[in-house]
Amino acid sequence: MVREAAQPMTGTAADYDSLLELIGDARFVLLGEASHGTHEFYRARADITKRLINEKGFTAIAVEADWPDAYRVDRYIRNMSEDEEAVDALGNFKRFPTWMWRNADVLDLVGWLRAHNDQTESENARVGFYGMDLYSLHASMRAVLDYLDRVDPDAAKRARYRYSCFEDYGENPQAYGYTASYNINESCRQEVVNQLVELRRRAAEYAQRDGQIAADEYFFAEQNARLVKNAEEYYRVMFQGHVESWNLRDRHMAETLESLVSHLEKQVPHPKIVVWAHNSHLGDARATQMGARGEWNVGQLVRERYGKESVLVGFTTYDGTVTAASEWDEPAERKRVRPALRGSYELLFHETGIPRFCLPLRPESEAKHGLEEPRLERAIGVIYRPESERMSHYFHARLPEQFDAVLHFDQTRAVEPLERTAEWHAGEPAEDTYPFGL
Repeated sequence: MVREAAQPMTGTAADYDSLLELIGDARFVLLGEASHGTHEFYRARADITKRLINEKGFTAIAVEADWPDAYRVDRYIRNMSEDEEAVDALGNFKRFPTWMWRNADVLDLVGWLRAHNDQTESENARVGFYGMDLYSLHASMRAVLDYLDRVDPDAAKRARYRYSCFEDYGENPQAYGYTASYNINESCRQEVVNQLVELRRRAAEYAQRDGQIAADEYFFAEQNARLVKNAEEYYRVMFQGHVESWNLRDRHMAETLESLVSHLEKQVPHPKIVVWAHNSHLGDARATQMGARGEWNVGQLVRERYGKESVLVGFTTYDGTVTAASEWDEPAERKRVRPALRGSYELLFHETGIPRFCLPLRPESEAKHGLEEPRLERAIGVIYRPESERMSHYFHARLPEQFDAVLHFDQTRAVEPLERTAEWHAGEPAEDTYPFGL
């Protein structure tokens, strides 16, 4: 059934015709990935995104990245920064895992976005690039202070006093979260809430000082202040349980998307946004093992809010290589991805014999009915542990309820980091000796 419903992709411009037809007039297209380090996923998302911009009028890309880091890219592609080259615009992505955004495929896309915007006369038709994540606690505090220093020095003094609550923990938000979660010291919760409330109270005054530029700068500052509030809560609850911290993070990303919609609606009616994040964030959690234990995610929240105006697209692979680390904050390695396990969607797709294909999963798809029983699905994040493959990287899901379509790339290769470490160069075993390495 999958073989009959699959739409093969051969590397031509027409590969995504059927997917764009399925997308139709949807305003939100969520493009996932089964790992944070696979070239084919990044390249496919970039190609689809370009077509959504050119053919369907999408004007925003929201990604699983920190707000201030992505904002530097946004300023560059709008020709509003001092960065001279696309690689310079990626300079804020210094936090592990840097290869998620400092890689060759993202670099190509940023260059394309700059060229596209340079050729677009209408400011409202130019494409923006935005981050949704909440790890940038200190970078966002600095961004709020920089903004207030320019527009309201007295308010900046008050903000510095409030944010000084974090000074005892340096640049280590986990240390703050640990002490706050156990009430060792009084938390900074009320201070960050007060700062956001004050900033919003002055919104009209700040945002109207210099037309659209002032409005954009205020929006950037407000989102950073909101991020600080949510990041404080995230680090405070991360030691209390995975479900609570996961839900808070995905709620923040969904709220950021909502705020972005409201901001863009002031410039263009019914803005269209493409979202890049991991499958685990963008596939509807209600159809997964995670949802059964109480987790929600961006895909679920977007579907609940926008219904048929949203399209969720997942990505899968059978084997190949991937850029990932062995432990958190360790160097990037080029690792061999083991062949998919028995009972998984990935093995089933491999057995079709089709190297690359798009599989529609809407109700009218014949394949949908044959895939409704739960199967294993693989998820590789920034850490890959092949020695504990089943426990570390698989969960049960009902794919037709999780996504509207899936793109399968049977064999994939590692995304190329802009900084290739010795570990990355040495990481791939010889093809003809795998798995023994003789």
